[in-house]
Amino acid sequence: MPLVTTTEMFKKAYEGGYAIGAFNVNNMEIVQGITEACAETLSPVILQVSKGARAYANHTYLTKLVEAAVIENPQLPIALHLDHGPDFETCKSCIDGGFTSVMIDGSSLPFEENIKLAKRVVEYAHDHGVVVEAELGTLAGIEDEVCVSAEDSSYTRPEEVEEFVARTGCDSLAIAIGTSHGAYKFKPGTKPQLRFDILEEVAKRLPGFPIVLHGASSVPQNYVEMINQFGGAMPGAIGVPEDQLRQAARMAVCKINIDSDLRLTMTGTIRKYFAEHPSHFDPREYLKPARANIKETVKHKLINVLGCNGKI
Repeated sequence: MPLVTTTEMFKKAYEGGYAIGAFNVNNMEIVQGITEACAETLSPVILQVSKGARAYANHTYLTKLVEAAVIENPQLPIALHLDHGPDFETCKSCIDGGFTSVMIDGSSLPFEENIKLAKRVVEYAHDHGVVVEAELGTLAGIEDEVCVSAEDSSYTRPEEVEEFVARTGCDSLAIAIGTSHGAYKFKPGTKPQLRFDILEEVAKRLPGFPIVLHGASSVPQNYVEMINQFGGAMPGAIGVPEDQLRQAARMAVCKINIDSDLRLTMTGTIRKYFAEHPSHFDPREYLKPARANIKETVKHKLINVLGCNGKI
């Protein structure tokens, strides 16, 4: 099948009490690992590209890699999504360039400016058959060009969501309930806890409307330890507990973003490979196990966190 939008995916996810995995892609091995995992588990998937990924790999290379994944996996519903679109021009470029979904991130703007920007993107996207994710509330952390201090982060205010969705016409809404970008989401020794009270209130105000969680990597400690064991330095890297993400998926959350876990998986695997094979220099030799471990990480997420396995 061709690339799809997220509309039908989210409808089924909301009704079924699961979430779709939105995995960030940067190169061929990551695309292959993700889609191989989805093919084996019969899971729909969102392959998402950030502004940083487009700068690194080029828009055309990335879209062609995703097109190849569609050809290789004709049974899979695959959406191509822009993650954290910073402005109208970037969103327009992706809409014109074959993406089926875009996110416009005006979360750092005042409420009225966020609405104005999101509405402009929605109008252009809908005219071209593309769906739009917008964001209310600001997540802390660092991911590509997104850099927000803890002091500048803010939870989503449920009393604003109805007006925002009605005035923008967005198709899904990313909210801030305690997740954060990057591998250092919480201070060591603290107990991470998502604000399910906010999620519940948002769901009451927007019944049936798909909610999105950004910054939802769990930062697998086996790969953090692997990185540290083989020359890395990542003390205190902590992510969102997987049981809390599964709870969110049973509620109104239909899309959960995962990026850092893939980076940790690839980096840990490659560091270990280099340490154990110091004479090797063929990229195929170390990228092959990295791809295989990405596949296993994604399979774990699809089955144990998102619950979207067997949904196609």
